[in-house]
Amino acid sequence: MNGAPGDATHPAGFWIRFVAFVIDLVVIILAQFILKIVAVARFGSGGAPGAVGFFTFVFAVAYPTVLHALTGQTLGKVLTRVRVVALDGEALPFGAALLRAVVFWAALPLTLGIGHIVGGLRKDKRAFHDLIAGSRAERVPYVTRVRRLSRAPVSPLGASMVGRSPLPPTAESDPRSGG
Repeated sequence: MNGAPGDATHPAGFWIRFVAFVIDLVVIILAQFILKIVAVARFGSGGAPGAVGFFTFVFAVAYPTVLHALTGQTLGKVLTRVRVVALDGEALPFGAALLRAVVFWAALPLTLGIGHIVGGLRKDKRAFHDLIAGSRAERVPYVTRVRRLSRAPVSPLGASMVGRSPLPPTAESDPRSGG
């Protein structure tokens, strides 16, 4: 139960996930700031603090839910090369992504963050919200780019153009110019 996932993947540890969370928290704070500006523009100087708080919470849950279900990565996870997948390595279903996001935010105050710290202590690095939702966070491997050797250009007729210019011949190079 506390075993490591398959050999081909490497679980994302506590600190790299924490950095991804801080980046995502900045995104959520920016969304809250924009919501506050819209509320003040719409409702006056007092704004609508209850509505701003509600929609910030909705955004804080919807942001990771949608992105984890679609791509497996939020902006913070893209920048830290972490992705969230189901236990079988496939994309996380929408329902599991929603459950993961709700448990993530609920576990912060209810467990005083211990549910998140558990992820750093386990061999498979799965935090409380990962255990509940059936997900895991893994490191995205570096992609080694292979440089391809360029092939010789081919004319539209299929003949190789090695040693020949793709431009039409000039008058000086044309043997029929009679010079």
